[in-house]
Amino acid sequence: MAVPKSKISRMKRGFRRSTDALKNPTYVEDKNSGELRRPHHIDLKSGMYRGKQILEAKDSL
Repeated sequence: MAVPKSKISRMKRGFRRSTDALKNPTYVEDKNSGELRRPHHIDLKSGMYRGKQILEAKDSL
């Protein structure tokens, strides 16, 4: 069975857990439509991703 060789200090444990904190999601403004969208995601309003039409554009209500 795996057993730690030495005790992990509070500082090292905190460094490891620092990435577990919840962060606000990042949004970027789309160059074509001006809508906010997540990076590396399809713009749902226009259906474009990296200059290519992936989905059909949504009709405005």
